[in-house]
Amino acid sequence: MNKILAVLCASVASYGIVLVAGQDTSPALRNYKPVTARRLLKPEDGDWLMIRRTYDGWGYSPLNKINTGNVSKLKPVWMIETGEARVHESAPVVNNGVMFVTTPNNQVIALSAKTGAVLWRYKRPRAPGALVPHDTSRGVALYGSKVYFAGGEAVVVALDAQTGKEIWTATVADNKAGYYISLAPLVANGKVMVGTSGGEYGVRGFVAALDPDTGKEIWRTFTIPGPGEPGHETWPAGDEWKHGGAPIWVTGNYDPATNLAYWGTGNGGPWMGDQRPGDNLYTTSVIALDVATGALKGHFQYHQNDAWDWDEVSPPILVDYKRNGRTVKGLIDVARNGYLWFLERSSPSTPLGAGGGITFVEGKPYVYQNVFKSLDPKTGRPEVDLSRKPATGKSASYCPDAHGGKNWPPIAYSPKTRMIYIPATNNLCGETIGVPVTYEAGRNFGGVSGFGSSIAPGADHFGEVQAWNVDTGMLAWKHDYAKSPNWGSILTTGGGLVISGGTADRKLHAFDAATGKVLWESDALNSGVLAPPATFLIDGKQYIAVESGWGGDVLGTQAALNRLVPGEYPPVPTGGAVYVFAVE
Repeated sequence: MNKILAVLCASVASYGIVLVAGQDTSPALRNYKPVTARRLLKPEDGDWLMIRRTYDGWGYSPLNKINTGNVSKLKPVWMIETGEARVHESAPVVNNGVMFVTTPNNQVIALSAKTGAVLWRYKRPRAPGALVPHDTSRGVALYGSKVYFAGGEAVVVALDAQTGKEIWTATVADNKAGYYISLAPLVANGKVMVGTSGGEYGVRGFVAALDPDTGKEIWRTFTIPGPGEPGHETWPAGDEWKHGGAPIWVTGNYDPATNLAYWGTGNGGPWMGDQRPGDNLYTTSVIALDVATGALKGHFQYHQNDAWDWDEVSPPILVDYKRNGRTVKGLIDVARNGYLWFLERSSPSTPLGAGGGITFVEGKPYVYQNVFKSLDPKTGRPEVDLSRKPATGKSASYCPDAHGGKNWPPIAYSPKTRMIYIPATNNLCGETIGVPVTYEAGRNFGGVSGFGSSIAPGADHFGEVQAWNVDTGMLAWKHDYAKSPNWGSILTTGGGLVISGGTADRKLHAFDAATGKVLWESDALNSGVLAPPATFLIDGKQYIAVESGWGGDVLGTQAALNRLVPGEYPPVPTGGAVYVFAVE
């Protein structure tokens, strides 16, 4: 086994920005290759230029030097500790040998992708009292010679990719009112787009586009329509819409052919639907936005009047699939509500280029789900079992639980197998009861009294990796984890592999993408892996990189399991690190 290179973090001052020396002499930085719009549209096979590599959100690399025949020889090459203990969810982004990762507490690190040497380190201090309840960062965006990073307190920062120095900063929302950011920016068609978290604080969600050179706002589209806007009629007649939620906390996907970006939206505020009667557009939806203007061009709402905290913030991936003898220009989403949704991003009645329509094709449960009695075969609207819907003063149990069948970790798609791969947690159910709540800026607006937990009847496991054929809409294979949930973001490759972590054993796993056979597992890492793996090429050699760092919402799932089965699900060590593997 190669010796792991461990690069320990330098301490960071409490105030001020710290840059670690080394950027002036690094060949990788001196030869930094600007990231053009053309490269983002068609990235080189050996690079990983955005968090899911391509605008369609596939999480797929065509690289095949690591494959089903040799993945059993995968060994760690280097690792670096990040110096932060909380949850890590950043996808490594790699451009021509330079890797960028982010961590909690507003840190960006530039690394040599080959050796792990720190090239520069940026850390943005926070004002005392900053409100960042989910302190995580899901990565950066690259464009030109800049690195774009979203700070937790609702600030976007542009950094010089070669030095790590700030070029501009832009405050996009009032953090004191509960707005904060956990996503990576999306750069498309000359815009830097971000959305904010904060649905639990009664924010009014939005997506904003900024000028990449100056940070000046170009447009802003709210996810809760105001008076006179389409969808406002789905809200009560009062001011509920002003604090209606629908936050954006996962980066959207983009269709260059139509210049539309697809974003998933979160729960309504407060959490209990009876406190905001109506469908509550555009909560728990996918929305299509014109990147040029921000105009809303289409939407699909996965369920109406949410009362389960089933945020549907994961954007659908863009995959064309076959149904009933025709090719569907598709969107596929694996929703927190436990259903797998096949949608169409164009249809004969609403051509995408003429209006961005999103229409229903098919929906089916991928985990145990007891809330939806059925779906309308034309619209996809669920018929809800009201006995399974909590309300103010009314307790109800429901499956899946509030964390959903799949939470934020992204699925992946392989064009070689025509399968999507899902990190699922099955057989966990929840119970909640609503309480009255009054909006106050910067204070929790949930209106919920506790979360109960139970296990679905007959359950013998919880975590799953699922593979579904997009053309048949059928499950192709499934791997169960008997002693762990699965919160592992997924990578697929041209080598016929599915790579993911997500389990309490702290291991990274490699599956045969066609059959689901486990081909390799790492030794236990320092902590569990939630973040998306990435793969890249340097000097003709393929590497796989991933950030470890268990924590965040998965701690709630782990705690629920340990209450239900005491002693079987002990705490997972925390602490962030970046690991890189190669075949040796």
